[in-house]
Amino acid sequence: MKIRLEDENDYLEVENLVRDSFWNVYRPGAWEHFIVHNLRDDPSFVKELAYVIEKDGKIIGHVNYSYGTINCNDGKREPALVLGPISIDNDYQNQGYGSRLIRHTLKLIEDENIPLVFVIGDENYYRRFGFESASRYNLFLEGTNQDGECPFFMIKIFNEDALKEGIFSNPDAFNVDENDVDEFDEKFEFKEKKVQEGQLSEM
Repeated sequence: MKIRLEDENDYLEVENLVRDSFWNVYRPGAWEHFIVHNLRDDPSFVKELAYVIEKDGKIIGHVNYSYGTINCNDGKREPALVLGPISIDNDYQNQGYGSRLIRHTLKLIEDENIPLVFVIGDENYYRRFGFESASRYNLFLEGTNQDGECPFFMIKIFNEDALKEGIFSNPDAFNVDENDVDEFDEKFEFKEKKVQEGQLSEM
């Protein structure tokens, strides 16, 4: 097993990995592979933190980071790092590979003196890496209820002096049009979209 930076020769393999690992999980089909594709040409993308796990000559894991924006309560706008998407091959899930990718990249982030990183995901999973609810620090995800805790919007803090209260917005590349996704998806092997229990539309 090897953890290394993604390079251009990996792009299609990574997009297939991301597509397969997210297919029908949060919605019928998937958008995440399209987001990964668009991020690479987006100014928010942090190429130095785009890592893959390679095992037996195959990419089995991938993680991205990019910069969103905190619209601070004091009127300022501050860049802020966000983790995701992260993907692990379906045949290698629940074997610790995602944890290795996250711990590896979080150490790099700390070494670079980046003060904080956000993630949107399962609080029970990300808590093990030191993430906690961002609402405890009066930081909220754009479009969510600001009157209570939003447990899936989490923060890991490396430098509390850099904390700002406000609303976090994801990079523009995360905002996709479903028709554009469908057009992009024509480049890949056909997979059936299914409505399944637990998808965002069902929650």
